[in-house]
Amino acid sequence: MNNTKQRIRIGMVGGGQGAFIGNVHRIAMRISDRYSLEAACFSSDPQRAAASAQELGVPAERGYPDYQTMARIEAARQDGIRAVVIVTPNHLHFPIAKCFLEYGIHVICDKPLTMTGAETAELIALSQRMDKHLFVTYNYTGYPMIREARERVRRGDLGEIRIIQVEYSQDWLATALEQSGQKQASWRTDPKQAGAAGCLGDIGVHAFNLAHFVSGMTPTKIAADLHSFVPGRVLDDHAQVLMRYANGARGTLLSSQVAVGKENHLRLQIFGDKGALDWCQEHPNQLSFSTLDGATQILSRARHQISQASRDVSLIPAGHPEGYLEAFSVLYKEFAHILAMPFGAYAEGNSATAHSAMPAYSDLCFIEACIASSTKDTVWTELKANLP
Repeated sequence: MNNTKQRIRIGMVGGGQGAFIGNVHRIAMRISDRYSLEAACFSSDPQRAAASAQELGVPAERGYPDYQTMARIEAARQDGIRAVVIVTPNHLHFPIAKCFLEYGIHVICDKPLTMTGAETAELIALSQRMDKHLFVTYNYTGYPMIREARERVRRGDLGEIRIIQVEYSQDWLATALEQSGQKQASWRTDPKQAGAAGCLGDIGVHAFNLAHFVSGMTPTKIAADLHSFVPGRVLDDHAQVLMRYANGARGTLLSSQVAVGKENHLRLQIFGDKGALDWCQEHPNQLSFSTLDGATQILSRARHQISQASRDVSLIPAGHPEGYLEAFSVLYKEFAHILAMPFGAYAEGNSATAHSAMPAYSDLCFIEACIASSTKDTVWTELKANLP
């Protein structure tokens, strides 16, 4: 039976032939089974955009040559898209999101939302004026055991938080890959397309967001050391950040794309005065929980001792591994749930609100503070707490 009419009509900008993250988003949407891809502008190259639309089953008349035309026509159609997914290089996020919001279309954007905190603040204000949602896909927050970790912090199992340590390390940019013409490396190391931060903006922001999502805490001050190891590389490929929190807790963030031997190593450790949590993305279905008496439990997804918050986002039975794509699809499931409600009806504090634009603003402020700190030889720098 075809349930297309019951699904959310969605469009995509970017993510055409050969694009990695665009395909990930499409797979996640299919797993969630809540969306129908109806329109797209897959590339700024009209010929490539048309070929991608044909390949991905988008009708020719709705495979657009540019995003402005797409937004205008889709907004006027009775069967037009309700939301758009933005999966372009970073520098295009702001103008595309702004365009679709102005036409009254909800926006789902890959991270980072924009290049600057000021741009993000402008989009947040616009989305509120238009009564349209502005989501950001921090996909690692969709893992069931991350939801479990968050729930245990919230209910006080760890006591007062003392230490937060988060690391995201890779090695794929350990050489000057961008000089070979490799597309992903080329735009991620180009400040005109990626923004003012390289590794920090690409994966470090994921680490920062994850630490905030689980702990519920944002540092008040940071001291950052951003560095580029590969000769000729303009943007950072390695970052180390010290963090101080309002309650006296201390934190460290390590983000590197030149750490040889690390494929996609994302690890979060949180220590309180009563207990501790340890999670690694390479073993996503287990969470280590330790208590002060020396006992350590290895918690498995969907077991009886796991909270409802974790079970609610477990897609398959215990014992079957869930990973990156499933975690991504959890976000799309939550977005669909919110889009089914009147704007503003979804209660603050629920998991999906963490994927709104507000955390994205904090993340951009974090990046800007890190750059400022590193430029001044790693001086302690305050983070902005509120929107301007």
